[in-house]
Amino acid sequence: MSVNAYLVFNGNCREAVEFYADVFGTEKPQIMTFGDNPPNPEYQLPEEAKNLVMHARLTISDSNVMFSDTFPGMPFVVGNNITLAIVTNSRDEVETWFNKLKEGGKVGMELQETFWSKCYGQVTDKFGIEWQFNYEENPTS
Repeated sequence: MSVNAYLVFNGNCREAVEFYADVFGTEKPQIMTFGDNPPNPEYQLPEEAKNLVMHARLTISDSNVMFSDTFPGMPFVVGNNITLAIVTNSRDEVETWFNKLKEGGKVGMELQETFWSKCYGQVTDKFGIEWQFNYEENPTS
């Protein structure tokens, strides 16, 4: 299991990831855009979102740092643009920790299956700290 920093940008994530990769001498990052998602017939992806970064990850000095752009229309606040991401191969841990953190907090996305995870969710705890939980059967982090 690991706890990863997740940095959120306001449309300039690709530039930031490439900059940090150069600064820290990492491999060229693999970047997934919102447009790379499988299409959802119930929700048309706005044109301005298609090339924005949905997810990228760099390994910097044995730590994973993950990156994303804010989805168009979602609020972006400097200072609130960092979350902690838990990546674990224990679904029980994901469910236990998520449920404890949501007490007195606010759920951004209930735990659910996504195209990248069998169990993923987002919650802001009662202290205002944002958490992402991602269950991976064979984590790479």
